[in-house]
Amino acid sequence: MKCLLLALMTPLLWSQVTFDRILNADKEPQNWLTYSGTTLSQRHSLLTQIGPANVKNLELQWVFQAQSLEKFEATPLVVNGVLYTVQAPNDVVAIDAETGRIFWVYQYPASPEARPCCGRVNRGLAILGDTLFMGTIDGHLIALDSKSGHPIWNVTVAKADAGYALTHAPLVIKDKVIVGTAGGEFGIRGFLAAYDARTGKEAWKFYTIPGPGEPGHETWAGDSWMHGGASIWVTGSYDPQLNLTYWGIGNPGPDWNSDSRGGANLYSDSVVALDADTGKLKWYFQFSPHDDYDYDSVQVPVLADMDWKGKPRRVMLWANRNGFYYVLDRTTGEFLTGKPFAKVTWTTGLDDSGHPVRIPEANPSREGTLVYPGVQGATNWFSPSYSPHTGLFYIDTWENYSSIFNKLPGDFVEGRRYTGGAPRSPVPSLRGTQVINRTEEEGYGVVRAFDPKTGVRKWEFKMSDVTGSGVLTTASDLLFAGGREGYFWALDARTGAELWRASVGGPVDSGPMTYAVNGRQYVAVSAGNSLFTFALRQ
Repeated sequence: MKCLLLALMTPLLWSQVTFDRILNADKEPQNWLTYSGTTLSQRHSLLTQIGPANVKNLELQWVFQAQSLEKFEATPLVVNGVLYTVQAPNDVVAIDAETGRIFWVYQYPASPEARPCCGRVNRGLAILGDTLFMGTIDGHLIALDSKSGHPIWNVTVAKADAGYALTHAPLVIKDKVIVGTAGGEFGIRGFLAAYDARTGKEAWKFYTIPGPGEPGHETWAGDSWMHGGASIWVTGSYDPQLNLTYWGIGNPGPDWNSDSRGGANLYSDSVVALDADTGKLKWYFQFSPHDDYDYDSVQVPVLADMDWKGKPRRVMLWANRNGFYYVLDRTTGEFLTGKPFAKVTWTTGLDDSGHPVRIPEANPSREGTLVYPGVQGATNWFSPSYSPHTGLFYIDTWENYSSIFNKLPGDFVEGRRYTGGAPRSPVPSLRGTQVINRTEEEGYGVVRAFDPKTGVRKWEFKMSDVTGSGVLTTASDLLFAGGREGYFWALDARTGAELWRASVGGPVDSGPMTYAVNGRQYVAVSAGNSLFTFALRQ
């Protein structure tokens, strides 16, 4: 492990990031202090210098080219003119957010035992005080000095050789740093854990699969709970008034052969609400009980306060990989509404409690079963956005995308894949990561805007290929998103009209963000192997 100090940071470029600042991030929109912008995870900025009338004048300002050929999925943090990001898998970089000049690079040599299922990736950092926090693909949580990049502490969260990994941006709550374990395709038993931000000492742990004697344990047949997956690989949210933190839980294992794990398989494919101080479960809602399509529910919980049927309500907005959009009461977990936002063929719909009514003929089989949405889902880990200004909820969607699900036998062996089958695409072109001239029948990407109270679609913006981009909205009614064809777009958040585009030379597989330095607003997005930063022409 080493840190390369490439330029000196002046004292004016850094300051203590207290938790109070993170809670009140909307009061300093020039900074981006946590993965989704605020702890409510709306990925909505109050900056308005760039708007529909002048967005056509956006120009590239600087590019950071990562020394990595892995997917660039990280959303940067920005604190008082310093941008912090991660080049895959686990190198932290501090950059002058105005010029692109590199201050320092911290290089972490991951263990050769690391085996994340879906790329050696990292989605970002957390900050508290003058300390940065990063999870690693070999199951460590590391604290770094934000001024120099020097390591402060390094703790082992879980065993890399058993398939555990940390790939999401940590979440800071009060004096704790919360992370969850990826590795659902290796038969892990997933968990969330909180660590003292100063010392790295574990404060609490919550297993996403209940053990013997715990409520929900009966939802796993036999000893299937021991290797049931239920991983976590996307950052959760936090409501300070309720002191609850919300996290989406991944699929049960084995993924596509559920014969050995009879029952609903809690808390896989669920959102859990935990007491942020103790990690105790307050409530849960399971989106896809007894999942055998790999419909991880690791999507970002978006928290909003709105009028609901004539009364103010604290709600949670959730676009799920299974193809349904949900609204839950985030105080109690009560199901309020749910509707499909893409083509769905594995269920006839949701019952009054929000549970899917399964179609037996759509279950995975030895011969293979064609199902919509496909294994990547109608959406996936990439961030949605809610704009309090427009009142709309925005979802990056994969439409007309299907998979043939095959069920195969397989026994658990620690450190090996434990999936019980494999999906395959009925369309050859869908097997790649980027396709030119894809037809609508082969699947396409689309940004869709919905009224969250009714589920009514207000507009959509189609792409020629599927998308792995997150969505950013601003108070000037702009929406930023990208696609795998290599474009980064600005849309009118009220109508969906395209206002600007830039070619970034590679697929956008990250969440856009925005910040300001010296009164000038910037928009940044990771695409291909580089971080691109735009601002208005001067």
